[in-house]
Amino acid sequence: MALATRHGKERALGRPFRHALGLPLVLADIDTDALGTFDGDRPRPAPPRDTCRLKAERGMAATGLARGLASEGSFGPHPQLPLLPVGEEWLVFLDREQGLVVEERMLAPRTNFSHLRLAADADPSSWLRRIGHPSHGVLVRPSQPLDGPALWRDLDDPDDLRQAILRAAAASADGQALLETDMRAHRNPTRMASIRRLGFRLVRRLARRCPACRTPGFGELETLPGLPCSWCGTPTGLVLWEVVGCTTCGHRERHPRRDGRLQADPGQCPLCNP
Repeated sequence: MALATRHGKERALGRPFRHALGLPLVLADIDTDALGTFDGDRPRPAPPRDTCRLKAERGMAATGLARGLASEGSFGPHPQLPLLPVGEEWLVFLDREQGLVVEERMLAPRTNFSHLRLAADADPSSWLRRIGHPSHGVLVRPSQPLDGPALWRDLDDPDDLRQAILRAAAASADGQALLETDMRAHRNPTRMASIRRLGFRLVRRLARRCPACRTPGFGELETLPGLPCSWCGTPTGLVLWEVVGCTTCGHRERHPRRDGRLQADPGQCPLCNP
């Protein structure tokens, strides 16, 4: 099976697919960065889900294999808790012979996604410890670039990092450097662990067949909000139902949320906490 990656994701995905499904991964020799980079050097031309499928298709084309796999992620504020950063990870599995497209998505609240603006003489050590440097990578760029974009990466050595901060601050209109977590999988062990968890989830889904047509990949398609407030019963934006189904024959089933929760906290209610 073709895996489109330049960032070592085979280390996270190889084991579950090989041992559980007997599908060894073959790395596709393609430039996945052409579909967008986390540092903004190359804009992403499509949303993460579509980009993920494009990667898988290009990997299959490059290797000539009938099956393909790809991963894509994005990072930002949590959809329900805006002050909390969260990662969104996608995996797409394609099987040309069966006409199969199986996707898995995961919100990953365990992330070090963060940034820091600081002057050239400021000490970033507290922030660096919090984001896990040097095992987790850091990007440095001018806060307000004077002469076009500039970027320093792979800064594991403290002296190299200090020099990058000085250069970035000197090249910025406000005299500050912008430090960002490097979210590339091979420079971010926390993200790599999320990809591994999602890989096991996708493998379990591929092992589950549709009860109607027996096609592999029966699993979650969407969630439906409406969990009632425990005080007033008003529907909230929290998940009430989980919809599972088959992308081949269209068979769908609606199930209560897996954690068994029946009511929402009033703090999530649009009436009790407007």
